[in-house]
Amino acid sequence: MPAFRQVGEKQLPQEVVFMSWSPKRDLIALANRAGEVLLHRLANFQRVWSLPPNENTGKEVTALAWRPDGKILAFGLADTKRIILCDVEKPESLHSFSVDLSITYMHWMEVTEESSLLTSFYNAEDESNLLLPKLPALPKNYSTTAKIFSEEKSDEIMKLLGDVRLNALVLGGSSGFIEIYAYGMFKIATVTGVAGSCRGLCLSSDLKSLSVITEIQSSSDSEAEITYFQLDTSLLSSYLPEVTRMARKFTHISTLLQYIKLSLTCMCEAWEEILMQMDSRLTKFVQEKNTTTSVQDEFMQLLLWGKASLELQALLMNQLTVKGLKKLGQSIESSYSSIQKLVISHLQSGSEALLYHLSELKGMALWKQKYESLGLDASGIDEAITAVGSFILKANELLQVIDSSMKNFKAFFRWLYVAMLRMSEDHVLPELNKMTQKDITFVADFLTEHFNEAPELYNRKGKYFNVERVGQYLKDEDDDLVSPPNTEGNQWFNFLKDSTHLKESPLLFPYYPEKSLHFVKRQMEGVIDQCLQKPADVIGKSVHQAACMSLYKISQSEDCTPQLFKLPFLWNDKTSNLHYVLFTMLENSISKIHILRRHTDTSRSVSNGILAVEFGNFLNNSINESSDSRCYSCLDAHFYDDETVTVVLKESVQQEGKERVLAQLPLSSVYTDEDQDRKFIWDSMERLDERSGEIPTRTVFLENQWRVLENMKAH
Repeated sequence: MPAFRQVGEKQLPQEVVFMSWSPKRDLIALANRAGEVLLHRLANFQRVWSLPPNENTGKEVTALAWRPDGKILAFGLADTKRIILCDVEKPESLHSFSVDLSITYMHWMEVTEESSLLTSFYNAEDESNLLLPKLPALPKNYSTTAKIFSEEKSDEIMKLLGDVRLNALVLGGSSGFIEIYAYGMFKIATVTGVAGSCRGLCLSSDLKSLSVITEIQSSSDSEAEITYFQLDTSLLSSYLPEVTRMARKFTHISTLLQYIKLSLTCMCEAWEEILMQMDSRLTKFVQEKNTTTSVQDEFMQLLLWGKASLELQALLMNQLTVKGLKKLGQSIESSYSSIQKLVISHLQSGSEALLYHLSELKGMALWKQKYESLGLDASGIDEAITAVGSFILKANELLQVIDSSMKNFKAFFRWLYVAMLRMSEDHVLPELNKMTQKDITFVADFLTEHFNEAPELYNRKGKYFNVERVGQYLKDEDDDLVSPPNTEGNQWFNFLKDSTHLKESPLLFPYYPEKSLHFVKRQMEGVIDQCLQKPADVIGKSVHQAACMSLYKISQSEDCTPQLFKLPFLWNDKTSNLHYVLFTMLENSISKIHILRRHTDTSRSVSNGILAVEFGNFLNNSINESSDSRCYSCLDAHFYDDETVTVVLKESVQQEGKERVLAQLPLSSVYTDEDQDRKFIWDSMERLDERSGEIPTRTVFLENQWRVLENMKAH
């Protein structure tokens, strides 16, 4: 019988600690000891991309999982306790979130359940696309040299939504930490009541139960115990259409929050430090001048009489210069117009879409018969809607500040440019020379409002002036705005002050005139996060333990051996709705592989709940006719499909080149009708390895379903 031969070998610079095959394409994801995540093609092992570790994401990868459609790769990091969702096309983080404990295992599954309600929802999911305008794609980057955003657009953020069919990312960590994230983004359950560090997870495709394998160590000296838990998650399956609809809405909301965050980042990139030049030059001028006249008076004299003091002349002609003023004017105009475009096209459209999805969610929450059991709370959603409204108000305020700043700066720079040309006795073009009384009044008002010295500002920011008013809105600080908008004489504000009923009206969004755009955005994110948290707590509390079985103890030597794949292995048979666990109890029964199976519906039992499989001696004789009956131990076992288990066997008495065997084990040869009366009775007080002799054993004779692994060492 032909053997499996090795066709290639690739040397890698770092030890690989985790690997995961793509469910849809010829790709394999690897994580190495250095914290790098790599994507390779399977055929020629060509590298597709690599994502190096960094301070923000983390350096210690502890788990990998693919989204079932193969378009998103998730990985967990221990040092930063973060989960990163990465695009398969390029090494870019599309979304990330923090968890309370470091993750030791990840499982990403897809719901296969079908119903007329779900089908109608899948078909109607595009409704929001009909009602809402398409979100503009985010600019890739802002070029400081060209002063414009590149035309190349980035639409990756929308890949996070993926397919409408519900999929769930299940995370397991130390100290019994388990969380379930719908679509890999929205937390739908925080599971408690499981002991030990998670070594395996499998949520059934009908959402009825969750299989968990944990490693429990009572003390540092004792050997760790491997335990199997089956958790009842029937609330998720009973309310599957509602869970899908709610999770989809929350995923839209999370995606939009990420979109708004990236839009703000683009706005911050468009705002440049050069815009602060005017403030810093004026501050320096105040510190160096000898006269007692204020800066405001100095500029007013220049405006009224056309003459400047020697000190002001030195500031304008030597430090600011005509060329510098021109450059500053161009920078301000291009930056402000870029920020203005981003607010109108991105922030406003993103916020309106957010309001739409939150309002729909509120409608769902008011349908208590269907959504109350899932913890959807209308009052919490109301608060989220109000927070989004406050953010929209702040974005509109920024637009007004940009608009007035652009007008003011244009008039001021035009006047100052002419004044400086006159000082240098250059020719002034006739069209620049025309200045009406209205223009003079406009510049005078600008000087009065913006050129006041503020000593308290110097203590806070190290400057006396805040001529540039836009940057303060984009600073990610908790400080109040340096120059908040002037609301004196505003009739609407005065009307609100005098009206107690309107002041407390839920129809009016609260307004924070003292706060920056970043601050209001952070506040909005906090309120929305709180509103998303409640369903996770309610659904998490409904999850309860249906079974707990202590399987075996692991020896210290086995625990220390580095392995890419470790038994036990979990599998969900979607057709028969069964959970399988494959494991070996090395010390007691080295030649046997044990198969534990349970129905996904915790109220139903299944025959042959635990079986041990032993491989017939013919296998040894076929490999080496002259040898005595040899014992084979199971190194690893995985489900190939619902009907077949792939097993890697190792001959206990090693013979060069012929000691490893890959075998396909059909489950039909294990679960036969014979021995139905031999039932194994579980005793929760005893560990399974202490009763290994009582477990029903099947001897399986493989005919031609095995191959020798020639010159390959399987560990």
